[in-house]
Amino acid sequence: MKENKTIPNILVVDDDPENLMVMEAILSKDYSLKLFNDSSTAIEYAFANPPDLILLDVMMPRIDGLEICRRLKADIKLSDVPVIFITSKTDIEDEERGFSVGASDFIHKPISEPIVTARVKTHIKIKFMLDILKFENNHLQRSAQHLSTEMAILKEFVWGSCYAKR
Repeated sequence: MKENKTIPNILVVDDDPENLMVMEAILSKDYSLKLFNDSSTAIEYAFANPPDLILLDVMMPRIDGLEICRRLKADIKLSDVPVIFITSKTDIEDEERGFSVGASDFIHKPISEPIVTARVKTHIKIKFMLDILKFENNHLQRSAQHLSTEMAILKEFVWGSCYAKR
């Protein structure tokens, strides 16, 4: 039996080229990466090509990470994509703000390879499990609807039109 392996797609957005290189070095062996140092281009790309996970710098020029996250989470295609903020901010209020706009987690700078690897792996697993649950739920709903229609036809056949009008 052939195993179907899908490589998860991760969008990495950071205005610092060095941070992008670090993330690429850490993640490129296990994931398909799309790296952006410009928030506007990253948003356009995400809307056109929804990734499986987004790593997003909080402090970005022009559009900061909080606003990017707000925009992404407002889109139905991207609302379930986990966003992990990359930040040097460590205040509780900053994390609360991040969670309030839809962040799934935080990675604090300086970037630690074991932390990045563990958090990305965890959120990718959660995302894929959520996708499977949504697929199965849709399948069950379609099956239930089909069975309900068949039951109505059978009742009509057995009991005639007097039963169907009840």
